[in-house]
Amino acid sequence: MAKIISWLRLKHMTLLQSFIFLCCLTLITVLVVIVLEFRWAESIRLRFADHSSVNDWVLPSLVAMVMFTVAGGIVLMASLFYRWKLKKPLEILMKASEKISANDLGFHISYDGKDEMGELCRVFEKMRGQLEKNHKALWRSVEERKQLNAIFAHDLRTPLSVLKGYSEFLTTYLPQNNISEEKLLDTIQTMKVHIVRLESYTEAMNSIQKLEDMPVHSHAVEMDLLTSLLNDIARQITGQCGKTFGSSIAADSKKIAVDIHLVMQVFENLIANGARYASSYVNIHYSVCKGFFSITVTDDGAGFSDVALQKAVLPFYRGEVWDANAHHGLGLYISKVLCEKHEGSLHVENGSDGGGNVTASFFTGLINS
Repeated sequence: MAKIISWLRLKHMTLLQSFIFLCCLTLITVLVVIVLEFRWAESIRLRFADHSSVNDWVLPSLVAMVMFTVAGGIVLMASLFYRWKLKKPLEILMKASEKISANDLGFHISYDGKDEMGELCRVFEKMRGQLEKNHKALWRSVEERKQLNAIFAHDLRTPLSVLKGYSEFLTTYLPQNNISEEKLLDTIQTMKVHIVRLESYTEAMNSIQKLEDMPVHSHAVEMDLLTSLLNDIARQITGQCGKTFGSSIAADSKKIAVDIHLVMQVFENLIANGARYASSYVNIHYSVCKGFFSITVTDDGAGFSDVALQKAVLPFYRGEVWDANAHHGLGLYISKVLCEKHEGSLHVENGSDGGGNVTASFFTGLINS
């Protein structure tokens, strides 16, 4: 029976097709058995025709055998249907459910059935994959938030310590009138500078939170139009810094689908960073390849130090620039967050000819030209 069912490719039938097939197969088998039982009863009756008591037990026996045969056929059909169509996928799904309940998402669901149970397993695997992806994203977000909070707390420690020191100073000497007016005004002015610095850090943290909640809306755009907009931005930013720029493009599609405003925000940060550290020139290269739109900004400056290569994308990392009022060290971090929201990435390195090299990539839906 198993070989017959395998030969008939029962696993490739839908549940309804399999059920109807097994019903027909069982019905034929039951009818054959019932015919044989009737022949057996008839042969018994003819053999013992001279005994009137034969009919008293042959007929009830025949009825009982027919009922038993029908019941056995139903049970057999249900058993076969469960064994070949339900048992394996249900066991797979039960084990998968137990692993998911235990927060174990590092497994795969594999079932080669072509029926509804096979489709259910494939949907379950897709759900598991999405859960694993979301779990990793959430874990990464939590770790980045911890890191961000630690960096934020570290940077706040200095202005808070200064304010605390000046507060204790004023509390001690102001009641005794031992502070000159000039010293008092100077102290208040210094405290004001650090208060402004605290406000600036708080606004920066709020802006980061808003970035994490910002949705991505991709729309079709011509590559020529997009690069023209970006080059206009580059011309303004590099011009303000007294630098020049050049651009090139390599694209296998004339149209792409991206969030233009998000791309422009990342581009502004990359160009501002490149112009800040360039000696005189910034090079921009646009490319579209394998479903990603990439922007590479290279400057002709000294490049990233070993420490900067490791910390450049961390929030509030300023390298050698310590003017907190003008530069908070958030540009590359914000760019990294936005690239990842667009299912892309941000890569920082030094160019082959020296100078910093930053590449931002964005996942894009390619559109036929």
